[in-house]
Amino acid sequence: MDPIPAPEIDLISLAPVLVLSVFAMGVLLLDLFAGKNKSGLVFVSLIGLLMAAISSFAKTGLPVHSFGGSYVVDHLSVCFTMIFCMSSALAILLSVEYNKRVKIKIGEYYSLILFCTVGMILLASSTDMIMIFLGIEIVSICLYVMAGIRRDDPKSNEASLKYFLLGAFATGFLLYGMTLLYGTTGTTKLVEIGRLLSTGEVSSSQPLLMMGVVLLVIGFGFKVASVPFHMWAPDVYQGAPSAVTAFMAVGPKAAAFAAFYRVFAESFQALAPSWGMILSVVAVLTMFVGNLGAILQTNIKRLMAYSSISHVGYILIAIIAGNSLGSASLLFYMLTYTFMIFGTFGIIILVGREGEENLELENYAGLGFRHPLLAMCMSIFLLSMGGMPPLAGFIAKFYIFQAALNEGYVILVVFAVLNSVISLYYYLKVIVYMYMKEPTSDLKISMTPITVMVVVICVFATLELGLLPGPVISLASP
Repeated sequence: MDPIPAPEIDLISLAPVLVLSVFAMGVLLLDLFAGKNKSGLVFVSLIGLLMAAISSFAKTGLPVHSFGGSYVVDHLSVCFTMIFCMSSALAILLSVEYNKRVKIKIGEYYSLILFCTVGMILLASSTDMIMIFLGIEIVSICLYVMAGIRRDDPKSNEASLKYFLLGAFATGFLLYGMTLLYGTTGTTKLVEIGRLLSTGEVSSSQPLLMMGVVLLVIGFGFKVASVPFHMWAPDVYQGAPSAVTAFMAVGPKAAAFAAFYRVFAESFQALAPSWGMILSVVAVLTMFVGNLGAILQTNIKRLMAYSSISHVGYILIAIIAGNSLGSASLLFYMLTYTFMIFGTFGIIILVGREGEENLELENYAGLGFRHPLLAMCMSIFLLSMGGMPPLAGFIAKFYIFQAALNEGYVILVVFAVLNSVISLYYYLKVIVYMYMKEPTSDLKISMTPITVMVVVICVFATLELGLLPGPVISLASP
């Protein structure tokens, strides 16, 4: 019997994963000596993220495949790694003062963010279904714990339990879909599956193959919160700590989209007429349900949850387009979305105070007169998410719509533009409360410096990416 050849071990390709894993375990060890002051853990975590971001450029001559074709370092994975490190760093900065206020004195909180980032990098870099599954599970387990990190808060516990139960159920669909694909193609490698489908060695009309693709859509659909797999999002977003909600809405979602794009747009291109129609219907429903659901909300975190669902619909259009502009627009959209979300949740954290989160829209009444700069920043983020020029959100949607039009998806773009108009209603509703409503209570805001710094960074980035998007788009283009 011939020996099984060992896969090539390329630790340099894994540099960001190894760096973050070491720092995550280091944070756990340092927590034993940190006492009640966790500021040292914050510093170590940020250093780890910076080193991981730098180490992602260790490989040259991209793309570089390693570990028997299961892992790749290419333009897409490097750009997403930068987004992951950036979103994790912003989440940690938002958490510094917020955790003190809500009494989260748990050192493993920062370690969980780092381990979750490890899973996100694996998701964006994996070219094997087994590796993708491992990445999803690492991310999911960290998020289950982080959603319920406030052990004394029933809403946080409920959010964690709902997310865990529904996540475990969706994971079953994803794993079963991967099993069917392996059964019909005989491999778990995405590149090999794409080759077999494109050459016709595996018939694209096999019922088990199509069932596997549908189950993958269900599994990924839950991870990104697309309709009809979105019902967990409003409750989990509302119940989880605000800093965790911001992190959950950006980093893990971007990682799921990276894997989504790699599986469907790159490997299942031969099946595009089939899954393209399915995803088009899902995208349209996601946009409408997200926007119409947001209109009915009076809680700002639930409103942002439904807003996040609607944005999933727009991002799915980039996957449906499947061209080079589609991948660049996906990266650009996730980058702009990172700053818009963290900026918005930074203001939500500032408006809250100890023992009172102030999450109802009435709590924002009169904010424009009492704190004009804060209200102006909030307006910039909301209008950008609504797609108002010349802000970053408008440019991000423009590039995604252009990618879809290049492939002939005119009706899909019409629905997306219509939904962008609908979304302005509830974004403007928040602005109306800030500038045109009398305050219902005496709202005292503590302008904590680190949170204010995060908001300022996000405002600058939102304006910069809207006014000068060219360099970033050039970097995002493969």
